Amino acid sequence: MLTTILDVLIAGLLLGGLYALIAMGLSLQYGVARVLNIAHGEFLMLGALLTWWLYTMFGINPLACLAICGPLTFVIGFILHRTLYKRLRTSSATPGIFESNSMLASFGLLFIIQNVALIAWGSQIKSYSYLTSTIDIGGAVFGANRLVTLGFAVVIGIAFYIFLARTRTGKAIRAAAQDPAIAGLMGVNINQILALCFGLGALMAGFAGMLVSMCYPVNAVMGFEYTTIAIIVIVLGGLGSIPGSFIGGFILGIIGSIVIYLQPGLALASYYLIFIVLLLVKPTGILGK
Repeated sequence: MLTTILDVLIAGLLLGGLYALIAMGLSLQYGVARVLNIAHGEFLMLGALLTWWLYTMFGINPLACLAICGPLTFVIGFILHRTLYKRLRTSSATPGIFESNSMLASFGLLFIIQNVALIAWGSQIKSYSYLTSTIDIGGAVFGANRLVTLGFAVVIGIAFYIFLARTRTGKAIRAAAQDPAIAGLMGVNINQILALCFGLGALMAGFAGMLVSMCYPVNAVMGFEYTTIAIIVIVLGGLGSIPGSFIGGFILGIIGSIVIYLQPGLALASYYLIFIVLLLVKPTGILGK
C-alpha cells in the first residue's frame, strides 16, 4: 500500500510540475497582457519537438535544450505580441473587444503553428530514451528522468515567481497587471511590458515542452490538450495569480494521478468536471480575488 501511495504521489507531483509551468505562463499572458492564448500549448509542442530533434539528430543533451527552446519560444512570443496583438490592442475600441479579438486570433495562430510543425516533423508520435536508470524510493521504483523533470519544474517555477516578486521588471509587470494606465504614467513602458509578458509565457511553455519530451511521447498535435489543462489550472489557482497557478498545477496533477491509477481513460474527463464545479462553486479559485 505504501509503495502504491508513493507511486501515485510522485507521478502526481511530476504531472503537477509540468502543469504548473505551462499554467504560470498562460496566467501571465492573460493576467497582464489580457490575451487568452488558445495557442499556448503549441509553444509547449514546439519546445518538445525541438528537444527531440536536437537530441536525436545532434546528440544535444535535453537539459541543455533549456537554453535553446526557452529563448526561442520567448522570441517568437515577444515578436507575435509586438506585431499581431499590439495591433489588435490599439485597433480595439474597448478592452473587452480586444480580449475577444485576441482569442479569435490565437485560434488561427494555433492552426498555423500546428501545420508548420506537421510539415517540419510529420504527424508520427516521437520519443527518445534519456536517463533510463531507475531510483528506488520506499520500495517504489521511478525513472531518473521523471525525478529530474520534477526537480527542474519546481526550480523553474520558484525562480519565475522570485523574478516576478523581487526584481524591478517583475514589479513593473505587477503594476501593469493592476492598472496599465497608472503604470504608464509612472514611467512603465506598457507596450514593452505586455510583449515581455507574452514572451515569458511562451518561454515557460517552451521549458515545459522540453521537460514533457523527457518523459512522454510527443507529436505535432499535442498542444491543445495542454492548453485546456492550463486553463483549468489557472481557474483552479485563481485567474491572474502566479502562485495560484503553481499550487493549482500540483493539485490537479495529484488528482489526475489518482484518477489515472483508478481508471486511466477518465483523467481528462475528471479535469473537465473539476473545471465545471469550480465555475459553479468558487470561480475565483484558490488565490484569486
